[in-house]
Order: sequence, then C-alpha cells, then structure tokens
Amino acid sequence: MTRSIAEQAHLALLLEVATTPTPGNVDRHRDHDDLRFEHFLAGAVGAIDGLDALATPDGPSIGVAFERAVAGMSEGAGTNTQFGGLLLLAPLVRTAGTGELTPARATAVAESTTVVDAEGFYRAFEHVDVAVADPPDDMDTLDVRRGADAIPALRARDLSLYDVMDRSTDRDGIAREWIGGFDRTFEAADAIERREGPITDRAAETFLDLLATEPDPFVAINHGEAVAATVRERAAAVRDEQVDPAELAEELVADGINPGTTADILAGGLFVALSRGAEI
Repeated sequence: MTRSIAEQAHLALLLEVATTPTPGNVDRHRDHDDLRFEHFLAGAVGAIDGLDALATPDGPSIGVAFERAVAGMSEGAGTNTQFGGLLLLAPLVRTAGTGELTPARATAVAESTTVVDAEGFYRAFEHVDVAVADPPDDMDTLDVRRGADAIPALRARDLSLYDVMDRSTDRDGIAREWIGGFDRTFEAADAIERREGPITDRAAETFLDLLATEPDPFVAINHGEAVAATVRERAAAVRDEQVDPAELAEELVADGINPGTTADILAGGLFVALSRGAEI
C-alpha cells in the first residue's frame, strides 16, 4: 500500500500512542486520569485536514496549516493531545511534500517561515491549553499564552515562526529541534529503522533511548529540573536492564510525570522512518 504524506504523518501519531511502554505517557495499556488512549486516537483523526494542508506544496503556509491541525485535534479529542507532535511534524511534512526529507531541507523549510506562520502558531494556543514555561522578561508581550493578542508584537518585531522558536530553545524541546537541524528526530528515525521486530517495539526501545539521553523539557516545566534529571536516570536504568520498563511506566503515571517532549520527538522520528520506507 502506498500512503500519502499526510497519511504517513497521521500513522506516525497513531503509532506513537500505540507504542508501549512509553513511561509516563498515555499508551495502549495506560491512561491518565484526565487523558485516555482514545483521546489521542480522536486527536490524530481530527488533525487530518491540517496534515493534508501541510503536505500540499502550494497549500496554506506552515503556521496556518498547523493551526488548522491543532483546531481539528482539539475538536476531535476535546483536549490537547498532540500539540507538540504537530509542531514538530509541521516543517517535516511540508518538507516531504516538496521533495526529499532530509535534515538540511527541513531546516531550510523552517528557516523560510514568516510572520504569518508565527501568527498561525500563536492563534493555535487559543484552541487548547498548553503547558509552557514563563517567557524571558523582554518577551512578556510575546508570551504564547496571550494567543492572538500577541500578534501586534509579532508584527512590530517582524518575527517569523523560526525566530520565535529560536527565542525558545532554552525552555522548549521542540524549539530545539527546529533550530538544531531536527537532530534528535532523525536520530530516532535511524534507531527505529535499524532495529528489528514490530515497529511499536522498535519505537518503545527508541523512546527509552531518547528519555535516557536527555532530561525531558516538558517534565522540567511541570516538575522541575531535578525531577527531569531523576527521570532520565531511571530511564537509563531501564535501558541498561536494571529496572523493568513496565515498573517505570507505572511509577511515572502514578506520580503524574509525563515526558511529553520525548513522545513528540518519537512521533517525528516515526514519520521520518515511515517516509523513508520503514515497514509496519
């Protein structure tokens, strides 16, 4: 079966939440109190129109298409399920829609964004609640939690979406991917491709590698740097077969610790791997 680019992105979102265990995150065996497996399925389905727009070379700009995907996700799930994953997928899907999907081409696409893209990004925050870190003192007027109210400040500074990401790298893991050449995303894709077995098993091992390598920024935002460092150490123990992965998964869910950025990067890695021919 030949899938369209948008279908590959949609499948990547579904495979990410179907992967188990992904300690701390919702998966097909574990729900959170206020967020369940089926919410993620509904969110992924709701994002389809936006993914189609992102995959269309002459379609709406990346920021506008991203907002469409987030609005559909929110309407489908009734909550925020994949905001970060969609933000990471946005330049990757547009890149795949215009040619070969490589880090260099994806970076060029990200760098080509404009203030219109930034406006769409800010409007997307009006559709869902997203946990974000406080902005630096000189960026109060650009706080993403202001939504469309921040657009005049964006226009006054003529900031593209890439510029906004560049100013967020010290707090946001997806911004680091945008600015850093999507390094971890493509590394995740490489790991998924070189492993053997069912793709969700390969993805689970890759998730642990990601979590064991760097503290998750989303955990740091919600629980502090010390907790994020402890989670990284625990994931490393699982990777080194000192702790059972299911034990860590239950532990993090019970403590309400959600390594959401790592899940988003896994979704991006799955999309890249699928686009390069990884089989289900």
